[in-house]
Amino acid sequence: FLDELPEFQPQTLDSLRQPIETGEVMIARANARCTYPARFQLVAAMNPCRCGQATEPGYACRRGPNERCMAQYQARLSGPLLDRIDLTIEVPAVSAADLILPPPAEGSAEVAVRVAAARRVQTERYAGLGLAPTFTNASCPPSVLEEIAAPDTEGLALVRSASDAMKLSARGYHRVLRVARTLADLDGEARVRRLHLAEALSYRSHLDRRRVAA
Repeated sequence: FLDELPEFQPQTLDSLRQPIETGEVMIARANARCTYPARFQLVAAMNPCRCGQATEPGYACRRGPNERCMAQYQARLSGPLLDRIDLTIEVPAVSAADLILPPPAEGSAEVAVRVAAARRVQTERYAGLGLAPTFTNASCPPSVLEEIAAPDTEGLALVRSASDAMKLSARGYHRVLRVARTLADLDGEARVRRLHLAEALSYRSHLDRRRVAA
């Protein structure tokens, strides 16, 4: 877990790109190269800008327009690193009124049961395809992914339109498919549908807005 993500040195953050992509890290020295397993889940948090209030209604940043302040702060994160982050969610400030709301109907224990069931579906799917039982949607080879996550007709039209509008890279496209396939598994759906792709794309739309602002 990396808190205040843009405050880390850009070179340090970019060094995470290889292990995020491959699950391995390579150490190169003058006379040898060694590769070590490095599969992990990266979770990070950040403020929208240095002062942390650019998205507050009525707030005006002293550094200039709020959008510029946000773009300058978030420019510390490289595009290739952001392209490897599948889920981005904006979390508004919690008010006192939010704290007195009743708890949600579905708690962590219920969510854990659904996640475990979805992972069982994935391991069985990839085992049936002759892949290792440790494979999940996150580690599925792209050639297999395009087969098992092929969207329906409406979903295909949506992802084509979104690819042009959001300037999705090949990596970004495959990551959208992985998330959409997982959302379908959580819903117990055999086919990736338009609503799964729409939700997966929404998790990347925040990154798209940052690039436009910059």
